[in-house]
Amino acid sequence: MPWKKFPHPDKAYVHAGESLKKHWARLHRGDAEPFPGDTAVQEAWRAFHAGDFARAVELGLASGGAGLIAANKAAIIYATYLEDDDEKKLVLFLEVAKRCETLQLETPDCANVWYQHANALGRYSQGISVSKALAQGLGGKIRRSLDRAVEIEPKHADAHIALGTYHAEVIDKVGALVGGLTYGARKDAGVEHFETALRLNPDSAIARVEFANALAMMYGRSRLKDAERLYAEAAACVPADAMERLDVELARAELADD
Repeated sequence: MPWKKFPHPDKAYVHAGESLKKHWARLHRGDAEPFPGDTAVQEAWRAFHAGDFARAVELGLASGGAGLIAANKAAIIYATYLEDDDEKKLVLFLEVAKRCETLQLETPDCANVWYQHANALGRYSQGISVSKALAQGLGGKIRRSLDRAVEIEPKHADAHIALGTYHAEVIDKVGALVGGLTYGARKDAGVEHFETALRLNPDSAIARVEFANALAMMYGRSRLKDAERLYAEAAACVPADAMERLDVELARAELADD
């Protein structure tokens, strides 16, 4: 079955020729991925930023090497936002995680190999339920990969977002006491990771969305106003590509539901 098309095409997300390199720093402020010298990998990223996630996966897998980072990111974003079939989502997340485990051996100093491994397993965990994932030992794998990602690249904003979410979801499922003793999860650490992410990537809608969700999980109604403010800020962000547009649309949908 063909992949669904990105529902918000925009010429602003198409970066032909030198435009990709010119806008690279802004487009990759979240994942700190270096600009690729391989023109085939550049094409995979052009497809990704424009919202042609199927083509980004195809081109990235065909290119290999750094192209796999583009393929993995496209698969994760597609599965998270556009795939309706829950089983297909889980398959896509596990495929990415498996590729990353191979890449961790081949390119152990690539931050995104570790981040994408954690991101894919994190999304998979949400799909099967965080409680079940913790029981299966996935929490430890996610935490180790995220810690390694920020060890390699301390300015990896997306890894800080994921670490903040890790702390929040563990506390939400097992409580602050057990979460702290068993998984090293702490409310203050979660907040600190989100604040770091926003300092590194101040235009990020998804950092605000995930921060808002985390505040609700960790603090409940006492931080509701802060969560609402973060959602409103996320909805007002100006997206630089298809992925960011999906993040903004998520925030707008949440506000509309309220």
